Amino acid sequence: MKKRIVIALGGNALLQRGEILSAENQQRSIQLFAQMAAELARDYQLVIVHGNGPQVGLLALQNAAYTESPAWPLDILVAESQGMVGFAITQELMTFADSSPVTTLMTRVEVDPQDEAFTDPGKYIGPVYPPEKQEELEKCYGWQMKADGQYIRRVVPSPTPLKILDSDAIKTLIDAGHMVICCGGGGIPVIKHGEGYRGTEAVIDKDLTAAVLAHAINADHLLILTDADAVYENWGTPQARALRHATTAELTPFAAPDGAMGPKAAAVIQFVKQTGNSAFIGALKDAPQILAGEKGTCITG
Repeated sequence: MKKRIVIALGGNALLQRGEILSAENQQRSIQLFAQMAAELARDYQLVIVHGNGPQVGLLALQNAAYTESPAWPLDILVAESQGMVGFAITQELMTFADSSPVTTLMTRVEVDPQDEAFTDPGKYIGPVYPPEKQEELEKCYGWQMKADGQYIRRVVPSPTPLKILDSDAIKTLIDAGHMVICCGGGGIPVIKHGEGYRGTEAVIDKDLTAAVLAHAINADHLLILTDADAVYENWGTPQARALRHATTAELTPFAAPDGAMGPKAAAVIQFVKQTGNSAFIGALKDAPQILAGEKGTCITG
């Protein structure tokens, strides 16, 4: 029986920082991912979670540009991003004749309406901007902006994922041999409302949701693919050094709520502690080598 692996594919790995947010650029990255996924699928059963930071931010910009109608809420835009990115990944994966059936599932994830993230937004979405445009953007759109490296970027609430509401459907598809794309963009954020649920304005971190999913489906590994080739000590300094192996204790200082590496570190720590299995962080192009222990960062207990 193949080992089961949840792959968390970063939105910034699909649309690189600073590049034009075009379907063509995204498709080029997805083609690279599909090649890697086809190679991994020979040895692993794959469940794929994708990010949506650049994509949902672009949808929000396009949404705001049409002033003849009210802007649509973020939960609806997250659902849109699940469809647009999931469709693109499915199309590429289906080009491989020996691949399993591929299914993209619209996925809802419950969050707590009292989560402090709603009063302290920290999730980056959309393109990056030069710092001198902060006042203009905040005045024009009513956004909250924060520094993202040498740039600024819009931030929105990112509450902690509590429960994947469609987990039974995901398990059914996995058991039927499907390669499943689910929990896109961290899942459509919903809160309890009466006897059911309703959407809420937020974008959930996809790495944290991937950890919840990996535990729920008894995955053997969690692999987070991003635009960084590993976790680095002293990042951004001449003393920067890639960590090829780290324990959860050694990785804990990296798990700050910074909207960048912090959620990734928190996600793998959560998964490893809950399951005792290993997790990995690295670059999209290096996926097979990461699992072989040749690149990226491997995290164990």
